[in-house]
Parts: sequence; C-alpha cells; structure tokens
Amino acid sequence: MKRHRRLAVAFAFAGFLCGFATAVSAQEADAPPRQHWSFWGPFGIYDQGQLQRGFKIYREVCSNCHSLKLLAFRNLADPGGPGLTTAQAQALAAEYKVQDGPNDQGEMFERSGRLADHFPSPFPNEQAGRARFNAVPPDLSVIAKARGYERGFPFWLLDMLTQYQEHGVDYITALLQGYEETPPADVSLPPGTFYNKYFPPHAIVMPPPLSDQRVEYTDGAPMTVEQYAKDIAAFLMWAAEPHLEQRKRVGLQVFIFLIVLAGLLYLTKKKIWHQVELHPEELTPRAPTEHPRAAVGWVEAPEEPNR
Repeated sequence: MKRHRRLAVAFAFAGFLCGFATAVSAQEADAPPRQHWSFWGPFGIYDQGQLQRGFKIYREVCSNCHSLKLLAFRNLADPGGPGLTTAQAQALAAEYKVQDGPNDQGEMFERSGRLADHFPSPFPNEQAGRARFNAVPPDLSVIAKARGYERGFPFWLLDMLTQYQEHGVDYITALLQGYEETPPADVSLPPGTFYNKYFPPHAIVMPPPLSDQRVEYTDGAPMTVEQYAKDIAAFLMWAAEPHLEQRKRVGLQVFIFLIVLAGLLYLTKKKIWHQVELHPEELTPRAPTEHPRAAVGWVEAPEEPNR
C-alpha cells in the first residue's frame, strides 16, 4: 500500500514539473497552432499541388538567402515529389550556374547545372552570408525535421499515441505568420531585429519574408501569407523526407506480413501440438534407445611381440 502511495506521489510530482515546464516555455514563446497536413498519419501522402506551390515560393523568395544543399535537381522528378518530369527538372537545373573543376589548367569554372547537381548556395561561403545579414542564414534541407516545439504533458502523450510528428512544419508555418510590427511594451528588441511571437527569444534577424500577393499562383489557391506559409512548410517537409510515402508503404507491407506470419506460426503450433493438448493418453511412449558407450579411462597399448 505504501508503495502505491509513493508511485502516485511520484507521478503527481512529475505531472507538476511537466506543467511547470510548459508554463515557463509558454512565457518564452507562444505555442504554434496545430495544422492539418495531408501527409499526417500512417496513410498520409504529400499534396503534389502544394509541393509545387511551395517550391515556387522557395525559388522566388527563400532561395535569395537560404540554401538547399542536400537536395538534388533530380529529386524533383522522383515519385511522391512535386511531380516534375525529367525533362522539366533538367531544364530547371540548366538555369543555375554551378562551380566545377579544376580543369586541365587547374582552374575552377562555372557551368550549367545538371540533374545530379545539388541546389547551389546563394553565398560562396558562410562569411559572405554573415557579412550581409549579420548572421548565417540556415540551410533549409532538413529544417522541417530539425525544428519543433514542446507541447508538454499530456499533449506529447497524445501525439505519441496518434503518431503526430509534424511539429516542425507547424513551427515553420507559425513562425512565418508570427511577425508583429509593434512588440509588447515590456519587450525591447536589439537593433536590426524583428519581433516574432513564435520565435523563442522573440527577436529574430530575418525580416518578414512573405506578404500577400507576393508570389503568383496559377492554380486558384489563395495568395495570402497564411497559404504561403503552409505551402513552403509542406515543401520543406518533403525536402527533409522525400521518401516519406515509400517508407510508409513499406512499413504497412511489413506490418501486414508480420500479422500473416504470426497467424501461420500460431496455426502451425496448434497443428503440431494438437494430439498432446487434447488426447495425451493416446500417445504411445517410445522405448529409449541404448547406444554403446566408449570405455572411459586410459587404454593400454598392446605389448610388442618378442623378436
């Protein structure tokens, strides 16, 4: 009884700590609202139209400052991606200039991009990016998996049970919409920073990158900051995990295979042990078999005959 009381007190104290930590984090930054994504859950898939819109935003807005160095042009034509054909991806790659070399003279040179090339960085090195923005713009290749936020108890338990893993894209969507022109009275911003209620320190160097009607859509989607933020977040999620659909499909196949295998093993066990479980008296015991054993001990060598 005392042991159960101690466990109850321990769980209550742990819940209090989780709630306290959540309250402290809430004071630091607002919790991003949870969004509805087409790729959520074990059966979710990417929305191809949304990926195409997000890629357009990256090309026209984000690529001016942020790199995407882990993504190759050929990935745009992979199944489950934005849906570009190989010819379209090749034509897109040719629009970029990629540094290559050295040539026969030992010099570096620029050439048109190829399908196997990765997206080039907007800056030749980190020092150039820091000199322009006073900070190095992060690479966006895996930003959707690297960023996130704590939901606190018991929400993290619900996320685990429902397999919700889209905290990174929720955070990116909220961050792009979290800029406010007038910060609260008790917040002082360093020079050259902007107030963002979803950014933990609230002071962010990146200016608001999106505005209404900045990127033109041709599929009838609303051209608002809210839609822009969702589309670029979905595209960055695909960039971080381009084989998500294949992974889910293979996982489902393995899960079905294990269920069938478990059923076959159970039926095999029932078949083999059927007589033993139901009619043990009908089983005839088998007589033990005796096998000759070798003598144990020293074996004396035969005496040699006298010559």
